[in-house]
Amino acid sequence: MVKHIPNMITSLNLLCGAVAIVFALSGDLVVAAVFVFLGIFLDFFDGLAARLLKVQSALGAELDSLADMVTCGVVPGLVMFQLLNKVTSAGKSYSFGYEKTETMLWMGGKINFVPFIGFLIILGAAYRLAKFNVDTRQTHHFIGLPTPANALLVLSFPLIFEFQYTPLIEQVLFNQWFLIGITVLSVVLMNAEIPLFAFKFKTWDFKSNVQRWVFVVICIGLLLWLKFLALPLLIALYVVMSLLWRTSD
Repeated sequence: MVKHIPNMITSLNLLCGAVAIVFALSGDLVVAAVFVFLGIFLDFFDGLAARLLKVQSALGAELDSLADMVTCGVVPGLVMFQLLNKVTSAGKSYSFGYEKTETMLWMGGKINFVPFIGFLIILGAAYRLAKFNVDTRQTHHFIGLPTPANALLVLSFPLIFEFQYTPLIEQVLFNQWFLIGITVLSVVLMNAEIPLFAFKFKTWDFKSNVQRWVFVVICIGLLLWLKFLALPLLIALYVVMSLLWRTSD
């Protein structure tokens, strides 16, 4: 029974992703984000549980990637689709809570192809996860932005607009060119040959995990100060810290 605990946690991550898909398709991006965040939380603990219980397996690793593909690949792609759909639709309704509206893919008798650019995130995540599964270099650190980090980046935007709206945020963040740029950037970062530190705590002491603990403290501070606006900044900080502060592990 014990050996199945990590896979059960991973399956709950997958379930969160499936539920998030339903809400993303309905246009309720806030609730979709909540389930993605819950899935990412579970994703952290399935590997930790496997290491603590000493029941790591190839099956668990494959199941983990499949769950991440749904929660941190498909859902962010759908969310970006919905964001681009809203900013390119006539009328531009920006509420990201539940609203019973039709998907505005037809504009002036022509199909609006711009929202489908968001699906590049799904393709980028699939390639990144497939590469991770066969890359023996990524045992103690990541090469390329992990899909959960990219999911946090994408899912932060509807939360920012819903809970921290200002006219400046609408002008800067919610136009099609910015969102397309974020889409392309996320695909590039996920698959770039950039070494990034992992959050795998082998021990809890400060000395051997100084980079991780410093980042955690900064995360808490920025989240308390800026709330959801902190998420894109933290992803950028994660990349910068990894490039400038190399560790032996």
